[in-house]
Amino acid sequence: MNDIISFKEWQVVCDALARGRQSILLRKGGIHEGRAGFSFAHGSFFLFPTRFHAIGDHVREGHVEVAPEWQPGDVIRITHHAEAEWAVTLTDWEKVKALEPFHVYSEKTVRDRFDWEGKGMASGSIHVALVRVRELAQPWEFVYEPKYGGCRSWVKLPEPPAGWRESAKPVLDETAFAELSAALA
Repeated sequence: MNDIISFKEWQVVCDALARGRQSILLRKGGIHEGRAGFSFAHGSFFLFPTRFHAIGDHVREGHVEVAPEWQPGDVIRITHHAEAEWAVTLTDWEKVKALEPFHVYSEKTVRDRFDWEGKGMASGSIHVALVRVRELAQPWEFVYEPKYGGCRSWVKLPEPPAGWRESAKPVLDETAFAELSAALA
């Protein structure tokens, strides 16, 4: 059996991905990423909404629900899956800044990530991935456990419901996604 992987991201960003407003992920890494630091090591993953670090001024748009992070026993609801079309590490701030129309993060948040140094990442770089997001036909719910916590990007999940992949629908149709991909090329 393959590991079932999820990518932890702020709820407000998951909402933007779910609406098709955003189709890129910008990541530097978390405290628990390991010595080598963050990478887009998985090409296929569920979106795991988190409220950790979610502060309204970290994004330019969207509703930020100020709530404590998930606690053991809370019900997690997974509604979307993503597949990375490509991933790169950018080291030119002007190229990173040019991505602004394609995401909801504030410029300060992106700049802070770009400038951060540690966990295998040099200052002046950020990982970017273009993702194709699909909505699950039925939300997948399971109970939150401490193993899903911490400042890490990737977490293993239990087995998803049967048939989820066949019934999932793309958030952006083929034409819209092709246009977006071309604009980002």
